[in-house]
Order: sequence, then structure tokens, then C-alpha cells
Amino acid sequence: MSIERGTATLEGTELDLEDAVMGPTGRPHREFPEPAPLASHGPARVIAMVNQKGGVGKTTSTINLAAALAEYGRRVLLVDFDPQGALSAGLGANPHELDLTVYNVLMDRKVNIRDAIQQTGVEGVDLLPANIDLSAAEVQLVNEVAREQVLDRALKNVEDDYDVVLIDCQPSLGLLTVNALTAAHGVIIPLICEFFALRAVALLVETIEKVQDRLNPRLQVDGVLATMYDARTLHSREVISRLVEAFGDKVFETVIKRSIKFADATVAAEPITSYAGNHIGADAYRRLAKELISRGGAP
Repeated sequence: MSIERGTATLEGTELDLEDAVMGPTGRPHREFPEPAPLASHGPARVIAMVNQKGGVGKTTSTINLAAALAEYGRRVLLVDFDPQGALSAGLGANPHELDLTVYNVLMDRKVNIRDAIQQTGVEGVDLLPANIDLSAAEVQLVNEVAREQVLDRALKNVEDDYDVVLIDCQPSLGLLTVNALTAAHGVIIPLICEFFALRAVALLVETIEKVQDRLNPRLQVDGVLATMYDARTLHSREVISRLVEAFGDKVFETVIKRSIKFADATVAAEPITSYAGNHIGADAYRRLAKELISRGGAP
């Protein structure tokens, strides 16, 4: 299946290009509609946040997109699928004090996923935490039958409890990431606006296509999210231009600008939507949530 297949359309009216204000992606700036409230919850759409390059804003985007979706009444489960446990720590969990984590859910069939899920300080957002124990799973899963589908089987038990499941993947393309892609309906690729980040994407796309072909035909790329964008630099603008050349409409119109407020919010173990609700970064993630829903990437 080609990466272009399964493209979701955006709701909106035709734009007069002569009068349109152009956004950072070189396309006309569009206001996305306020998402309608949901009458009921579930079954969840599972989205993997994937990039094998570290430091591209995966965890920050996972936390803040989840909080923005929750503001619009969506129930969200966050799955920390990185042994570093940054997602768990970013929501106030102490990785050394966790009795049950995603590792136990994967490796012990007697562990109920609901027992491992924790509530967070963000209303409507729950967490399946991780710590360094998860690093052993990559080795131990090698001998398992249907080893690529272990996470998928676990998530099926709670898919009716949530509207969206966001999986924060580790920066690699190993067996854990393949598990996440096998469990997912869609992929969001956060990408820092730097040239070296572009080079890594080809290998990631190849992995996604292999998973589509061999394990999960429903998988599609929901979008590429440009992060740490600095409009003052020519380099950032050139990288976005190259992204749009390569991925076209798959590139989200919403762009996340570089800001120290994201780091401050992480230290406070809060999403930016509550830590600095009026900040441009909080508005960007709310816009991303609306854009994702408009594209059909979330209920």
C-alpha cells in the first residue's frame, strides 16, 4: 500500500488564493471548525507517534495533543512505549514507584491492562505508564508467538473506554515500535524543522509500508507534524518547504513553534494547555486537535 493511500479530506470551504493569508506550510491559513461533542465514547482510534530520531518533540506533542483532545470532550489513553519513561514523568508519575507498567501488561497474560492504567491530573486523559523494565521486553518478545501483535491484543480490552489512544514510541524502529504500528490505525510523524531530521524519514516510511503490507493493512499516515519551527530562520522555512514537497497534504497545516514554555510545562508535569493556557503553544495544540478531527484522524 502506498503512503499516499487513505488520505483524509479536510472539511472547509474553497479559498480565494489571492485574498488568503498563507500559513507557514505555504498553504492558505484555514480555521478548523470546533469539534462537535460526542454522544458516547469508543471504540478508540489508535495513533502511534513515531520517529526513530530522538529530540523531535514526540513526547511533548503526545501530552499536549491528548490534553487538547480532552478539552474537546474526547477520552484519551496515553501509552508510554519508551523505556526512558519520559511521557510518564511528564505527567507526574515516578518511574521508580510503579508497580504495574506496560511491560507487565505485555509480558504477563494474568495482568489486566485496567489495573496498570492510571488517572492523570488532566481530566479525560489516562496513562499506561512505562519505566526501564520495558527495555527487557524487546529481547523477551523475540521468542513469543505473534510477537508483533502483543500490544494490539492488550489494547483491544479497553478500546471501548476511549475515543483516542496515543502511543508515544521510543526513538528506534525495533520490535516495540513495530508493535505500536501493528496496533495503530494511524501514524503521526513529529519532525523537527532541521535538515538531518528529514534524512531519517525515508527509513521510517519504508518501515510503515512494510507493516502495512505484512501486518496491518489498515495503517495509514495521518500526518507529518513540523515541530520546533522558527519562522525567523531560512533553514526552518526550507525544511517545511521540503516536507510539503515530499508529503503534500499529509503535512499538518498546524506547525508547532519553538518555545521555552514547553520545557517549563514539562518541569511542572503539566500539559501546556493548563500550564499556560493562553500561550501560542497551547493554541497550536488545540488547533492541531481540531485539524486532526477535521481530517478524520480522531472521532
